[in-house]
Amino acid sequence: MSKDDKHHRHEHHLRRCCGCMASCLLALVLVVAFVALVIYLALRPSKPSFYLQDLQLRRPISLGDPSLTASAQVTLASRNPNEHVGIFYKRLDVFVTYQNEAVTVPVSLPPQYQGHRDVTVWSPVLSAESVPVAGYVADALKQDVHAGFVALQVKVDGRVKWKVGSWVSGSYHLFVSCPAVLSAGYPGVVGGGNNTVSSLKFAQPTGCAVEV
Repeated sequence: MSKDDKHHRHEHHLRRCCGCMASCLLALVLVVAFVALVIYLALRPSKPSFYLQDLQLRRPISLGDPSLTASAQVTLASRNPNEHVGIFYKRLDVFVTYQNEAVTVPVSLPPQYQGHRDVTVWSPVLSAESVPVAGYVADALKQDVHAGFVALQVKVDGRVKWKVGSWVSGSYHLFVSCPAVLSAGYPGVVGGGNNTVSSLKFAQPTGCAVEV
């Protein structure tokens, strides 16, 4: 057999080996993708449910010119609705807004793992010390107090991961918004020369909007 024949046979054998390896690799990728699709369809995670259970003012809201001072303790509950998927709360920052403007400093909650169908409750204290606010925000807050109620939003901004067995997903953005209506104990009365609200009470527990 000539050198050329041997060379051609070697090239043909090499091409066949490469073709077989490529076919095996493609088949493996397809199998992995199919298994991942089946797992996703069977265990598609549902986003957690959040509820605002309580909001208690630890001291009255004070309005400066224009600034805001307040301290409140909120009670948030989260439920994992999944039967086979756990949730890692990697980062959770809680804060309060009024008319889309933050009126407290964000508070970071500790990382938390939530098992299947578990419920987790947090009770962070949120505070603000002479936080600058726009003039129209301060005016609107005074008007709301005179009307007998103040509509706030308790918000959570964070990152979550899904866990199935030993597998953990990538990180997903979590955003939660909870309406919190405070009713004034004495509508129409703003006490003190520095515009201190004398009494505001949480109306009722509410469900929250959740985006993942």
